[in-house]
Amino acid sequence: MYLFCRNYAIYLLALTLILSLVGAGWAQTATPTAPDPATLYRQAVTLLDQAEQELTAGNLSSALSLVKQSNALFTRLQKESAAKLAERQLTSQESQQLAINQKLAEEAQAKADGLFPTAAAKKKEAEELRNKGQAEAGDAAERESKEQYLQVQTLSIKSATYALRNQQIIFRFLAP
Repeated sequence: MYLFCRNYAIYLLALTLILSLVGAGWAQTATPTAPDPATLYRQAVTLLDQAEQELTAGNLSSALSLVKQSNALFTRLQKESAAKLAERQLTSQESQQLAINQKLAEEAQAKADGLFPTAAAKKKEAEELRNKGQAEAGDAAERESKEQYLQVQTLSIKSATYALRNQQIIFRFLAP
């Protein structure tokens, strides 16, 4: 019996050693390599292009998702390419385009910010009209409120795309 237990213990130790070595090998092969900055840049730009297409088509949730993904990639690029970015000099044309995009982003966000209180007021008005028994007027006010909220979301996404286009210009040196 003792001999059996001793052999069993040796067998378990050997098996554990083998599994740990094999597991370490699997872990090394399973570790994905990080994509290079040029690949991240191309992915971010592709997602941004798709976001603008979705926004144009009126698919706001899809556009917002794509904008968030693109923003995440540009944020990652900022962290990974900080040294290269510090050395980069923008051309005068790039600087002008950055200023234009920044102005367009600010204008779109200002419009969105201006519409938001109006949409909220319309929603409140719709509730008040329904409480007074004016269902048709309440429904009309709610439709207006929803349209304004959609405009707010559209303008906010548009503002984000302008800001991300600036990121595209800044990181353009990564793409050959």
